[in-house]
Amino acid sequence: MEVSSFIKLPDYQEYSPEEMKQKANDFYLRMRQRRTVRDFSERSVPQEIITECLRTAGTAPSGANLQPWHFVVVSDKAVKKEIREAAEIEEIEFYNSRAPQEWIDMIAPLGIDHNKPFLEEAPFLIAVFLQSYGILPNGKRLKHYYAIESVGLATGILITSLHLAGLVTLTHTPSPMGFLNKILDRPPNERPFLILVGGYPKSDAKVPVITKKSLDEFVTFV
Repeated sequence: MEVSSFIKLPDYQEYSPEEMKQKANDFYLRMRQRRTVRDFSERSVPQEIITECLRTAGTAPSGANLQPWHFVVVSDKAVKKEIREAAEIEEIEFYNSRAPQEWIDMIAPLGIDHNKPFLEEAPFLIAVFLQSYGILPNGKRLKHYYAIESVGLATGILITSLHLAGLVTLTHTPSPMGFLNKILDRPPNERPFLILVGGYPKSDAKVPVITKKSLDEFVTFV
């Protein structure tokens, strides 16, 4: 096994406890504003903004630093339409025969159904793919361990980056999503993880009234 070289931790900056608390609170206040949006403006987003957010997503930690992700940015209207049509076929089947009634009851107050117009209306979609294995130069497969966890981390960073850039997002996970491989011509070692819908909100965009769990409901200090 090849031994990696090591360097001194670069660019680390320590802050006083007061500064740390302020930075953490400032970030919380920004992220508290993040909402899942379904009403997107068709206003275009400069590609360089999306590129910078994807560059940030690529800094995510991953098992053995294998970075088992691939992101496909879709802005072409015809391709977005094709994705919407394929996704709605799966959604109709899901809602009509596969979804448990308990789940349907849970999402009913949020106004969610099989209609997904945002897949066409939003200026861009990012199809996130998980690479279950890599291909070495000699053609041999290299299994990617902890791929789900790694891609989930990268996606979370991407959502955060897009929010901080001033955009809104929606995570969409039709099941199954194999149609994305065909539409976007992705190889068999990649499987769809989710579709991230992004852009500016409509001027009259609405979101449901919801609350988040209080800290003591989801945190335990031992």
